Amino acid sequence: MADMGGGRPSIYPSLLYADAKAAIRQLTEALGFTELSVYETEGGKVLHAELVQGHGAVMLGSKDRGGRFDAAMKDAGPAGVYVVVDDVDAHHQRALEHGVEILAPPTDQDYGARDYLARDLEGNIWSFGTYAPEIGV
Repeated sequence: MADMGGGRPSIYPSLLYADAKAAIRQLTEALGFTELSVYETEGGKVLHAELVQGHGAVMLGSKDRGGRFDAAMKDAGPAGVYVVVDDVDAHHQRALEHGVEILAPPTDQDYGARDYLARDLEGNIWSFGTYAPEIGV
């Protein structure tokens, strides 16, 4: 596991909603989250949002927005979780050795991170990577 000192959580639950804007409103207004960032398509779908609560954060987006994560979550269990790790390739190799279903191999992302997608035995989607946004804690 990564040593993530300096106010950066190492686990980010990642959720998709049919109405992500309504979810953001409810999470911020009713449940006390703070909006850190929201990225939308030109059509107004939430591609990615980060909401913080204390020393933790949740990532969320719209269902049917496209992409590998959206496709993987279509028939997934109730949630997806992003876990920050120091060595994505070593982590991926260990998962392979234990028979974990890999949905996307380690990939360098445009935003500077490296990550991969896996599905657990119950169908939940796990992303392991190097992306760890500073949340000002």
